[in-house]
Amino acid sequence: MNRHFLFFRLLSLHFLSLAALASAQNASTTPATLSVNNNEKIVIIGAGMASRMMKYSHFETEMQLRYPDKNLTIRNIADEGDTPVFRPHPGRPLQLAFEGAEKFYPNHQSGKSGPWTKGAEGHFETPDQWLTRLKADTVIAFFGFNSAQNGQADLPRFKLELEAFISHTLSQKYNGNKPPQLALISPTAIEDLSATHHTPDGKSLNAKLALYTKAMSEICQQKGVIFIDAFTPSIAHYDAEKEPQTVDGALLNSEGYQWLSKRLADDLYGKTKADQNEEIRELVHAAVKEKNWVWHNLYKIPNGVHVYGRRHRPYGPQNYPDELIKLAEMTELRDKAIWRALKGEKTDYAIEDAKTHQLKPIPTNYKPSNKNGEPRYLSGQETIQHLKLPEGYKIQLFADEKMFPELANPVQMSFDSRGRLWVGCMPSYPHWRPGDPRPKDSLVIFEDTDLDGVADKRTVFADDLHLCIGFELADEGVFVSQADSLILLTDTDGDDKYDTKEYMLSGFDDHDTHHAISAFCADPSGAIYMGEGVFLHSNVESVYGTHRGTNGGHFRYNPKRRHLERTTQLQIPNPWGTAFDQWGQPFFLHTSDPNVNWMTPGTVKPRYGHSMPNSKNLLTSHNVRPTSGIEIISSRHFPDDIQGDILLCNTINFLGIKQHKTEEDGTGYKLT
Repeated sequence: MNRHFLFFRLLSLHFLSLAALASAQNASTTPATLSVNNNEKIVIIGAGMASRMMKYSHFETEMQLRYPDKNLTIRNIADEGDTPVFRPHPGRPLQLAFEGAEKFYPNHQSGKSGPWTKGAEGHFETPDQWLTRLKADTVIAFFGFNSAQNGQADLPRFKLELEAFISHTLSQKYNGNKPPQLALISPTAIEDLSATHHTPDGKSLNAKLALYTKAMSEICQQKGVIFIDAFTPSIAHYDAEKEPQTVDGALLNSEGYQWLSKRLADDLYGKTKADQNEEIRELVHAAVKEKNWVWHNLYKIPNGVHVYGRRHRPYGPQNYPDELIKLAEMTELRDKAIWRALKGEKTDYAIEDAKTHQLKPIPTNYKPSNKNGEPRYLSGQETIQHLKLPEGYKIQLFADEKMFPELANPVQMSFDSRGRLWVGCMPSYPHWRPGDPRPKDSLVIFEDTDLDGVADKRTVFADDLHLCIGFELADEGVFVSQADSLILLTDTDGDDKYDTKEYMLSGFDDHDTHHAISAFCADPSGAIYMGEGVFLHSNVESVYGTHRGTNGGHFRYNPKRRHLERTTQLQIPNPWGTAFDQWGQPFFLHTSDPNVNWMTPGTVKPRYGHSMPNSKNLLTSHNVRPTSGIEIISSRHFPDDIQGDILLCNTINFLGIKQHKTEEDGTGYKLT
């Protein structure tokens, strides 16, 4: 009996020693740091922490300054909401990183009708195809935040997913010669901003992040892959700093990324000082930001639905091949501009871009002699002569482009508490054309200083925007839609020009730019409703979790709590107007059909890839498409008997404004 016990005891010790040996062998084969070779091509992938790095550009600046003679090429193809295998994108049917990954999500369908492909259509390249196109020598992957939100229950599946990702990546030869160097980075911790920002204190999510960070470390050790724990040091960093390092507790701000960038460069590549190049940091940082801006317009080209998505034909093959070639060449030119900046030299981008691929003229399909009508635009005063008004009404021209050339392509307007009119103008619509000067879309303030009903003063609050199709005024500043981001512009010195810009949220989709978050409207509490159209797949990370929206609906953002929610996900094309009645009930219109809906019945927490049924269309007569702009009358300028009526703007079949009376109808409403 004792001998048998001794035998089994020795056998178990033997297995333990083998496990220890295997662990030691794995540890010994794991490199301490990544190597840096001449002309090294580094590609960053992963979730929001990686994606937002490109907006601030501190990490790449740090790397370039530390290795000024290596001619580094760094590309970022990270996207908010990504996990090791789940990589949602509206322009490709496969929503996973590689074939066969469906097994890690057994509770979801795959195939044409499943949520992995719901509304996703096109030929945008897969992650592997992009890594091959970029000839990646090194892959730095940021994962864990989106997965950790599922907690302990989902940890076993995440481990299998991560193992599969590592094995798959190390089996590839993206540069054509050998597998890439691979390093994984954990999420940073949640910073407690609850006392000042009313956000969660982070205790619950930090416990989950710690759990997933530990799992990532163990798997990387087993696989012989470099792992960087960003979670643990970030806690100490938050405690040591007096100013916030995040915008909401989870999303790092510029100061947070400056710290993280130096920490990552040390941990990934070893401590190599950039001190000797500090005097050119600003020059190099500007060059990196310029390159990243052009690269972002290539990798996530606005209006991708026409480039490679479901609306690829007929205009995609005609318009975009030349633009993609030019953008790629412009990006490479900016790599060289970075290398010149490392020598203290500046680059004239206009001169360099003139050497790139020439864009062919695009024939217009506008035929004025046909049904397209008269091409001449009427001035504001001329237009008034053609307007038909109800008896007792008067209309007056407040501002037009003849008076103020800055008032070009106005898309949204709002009055502030001083009676000044703010207008978002976007002459770059539908998006920037490669090779043109950087877009100068703007927010302009128009003021009537002599109270004669006509604007006589204009102030440009911002003129370096790109497609500002939605904005809202708030105590904090002005919240503005910018492609994939919601930014906050703040005037700190009272001169009516913004001084600071902060990325509050990103991950919104601009697969079709006139469907992106727009038609901003504050509810009675001050929270901002943002409409989003069909075709789009948004994945937005925040301290409250990851918010995924597909194919039409609304987001609601509370600036005081930095809180975002997907408040509706409905079967609608473009929700281009939201308004609230005196009881705070939301109504919205959407085109291309002339529909007006009561929003509240649709405010159900959505499931990924599924839309809730619409409430009934309140328009039963005078249906004219398309509609764009809605308002509920609440003003002493209008008669008492129409207070509470809804005004709708029409733009094609009927050029004018429709007025409907709102009436209660059982448990809902109707318009007459």
